[in-house]
Amino acid sequence: MNAHIESVELEKAYRLINHGPTTLVSSRHDGIDNVMSASWVCGLEFKPAKLTVVLDKSTFTRKLIEQSLKFVIHVPTVSQAQMVHYLGTHSRADQSDKLATTGVEFFQLPESHLPLVAGCAAWLYCELIPIEQNQIDHDLFIGEIKGAWADSRVFKEGRWLFEDAPDEMRSLHYIAGKRFYKTGSLLDVE
Repeated sequence: MNAHIESVELEKAYRLINHGPTTLVSSRHDGIDNVMSASWVCGLEFKPAKLTVVLDKSTFTRKLIEQSLKFVIHVPTVSQAQMVHYLGTHSRADQSDKLATTGVEFFQLPESHLPLVAGCAAWLYCELIPIEQNQIDHDLFIGEIKGAWADSRVFKEGRWLFEDAPDEMRSLHYIAGKRFYKTGSLLDVE
């Protein structure tokens, strides 16, 4: 396990995704793991901490989540951009060796019950709040955040520290095609 991983208070977990990064979503069911990219992830409530994620009906990861009722939202870094793009453009339904092809490495924390993608800046372990109508009509999934962790080199005391981070540790923002932005400089207002 990475010595820089620290727990994040659940009531502040929304801050891990509040800046709108492209994320990874993972799940496991019956010993099958999968990870996909997702840009439409949003904080929903502080207490209990909740988030939303939009997952198309065709995705393999969605099926795992519907069966296991658990998933992890990851905040990947610039150093993982190639992997993030690949995971978002290839389905495990069509390519069973998708994870091996990308070289995704996992680790586990006792509190997560699911594998976490190594090298990310943050992880949010969620239990699905099944609201079938939302899932069917809008592809919208709601998760209660049960555990949250971040790399203390870029997130500490409830805030991101990207202004001091090397480029490879900044989060990604997907635009289209093969284009991303990386989180930029800090702007404080009075």
